Amino acid sequence: MPLSTIDPQAALIVIDLQKGILAAPAAHPIADVIENAGALASAFREQGLTVVLVTVTGTAPGRTDAAASSRQTAQAPPADFAEIIDGLDPQPEDHRIVKQRWGAFTDTSLHEHLRGLGVTQIFLAGVATSIGVESTARFAHEHGYHVVLVTDAMTDTSPDAHINSVERVFPRLGETACASDVLAMLERR
Repeated sequence: MPLSTIDPQAALIVIDLQKGILAAPAAHPIADVIENAGALASAFREQGLTVVLVTVTGTAPGRTDAAASSRQTAQAPPADFAEIIDGLDPQPEDHRIVKQRWGAFTDTSLHEHLRGLGVTQIFLAGVATSIGVESTARFAHEHGYHVVLVTDAMTDTSPDAHINSVERVFPRLGETACASDVLAMLERR
């Protein structure tokens, strides 16, 4: 479903657009994703709307084959691993969430922060579409937020995973839009 409206209390949540994550290959040109996410962050700030920048610094403690093998071979991440990329132009008024799970709601203060501000609608951007973005979207939907997924402001390491999320999962969780549509609607507010 395409974007229908922007609620008076909307927030942009940008997932894992950080130096260490963006070192991995992406299915779409990462420069375009960063440009779109940066334009959205700037426009949300100009409208006095909430911008949340989410970074990941660890993994869930559960045991899986993938997690166990990566822990055995992993070295300490680089010092700048969790730094927000410059293209988002982080501002002091942006809310920061550091997560240890795929989704930004699990074991963080995100829901309480947004509810405290009266936020009813969230716009999601970031990486990876099928992991951090989708997990955050699922929990946002379950918390009762109006969810908007900005599909050209996100990417995945796998084109198939990205397409599956965008075409099969996201329409069940909320509205989808491209950054230019969101920006145009923000300008008309």
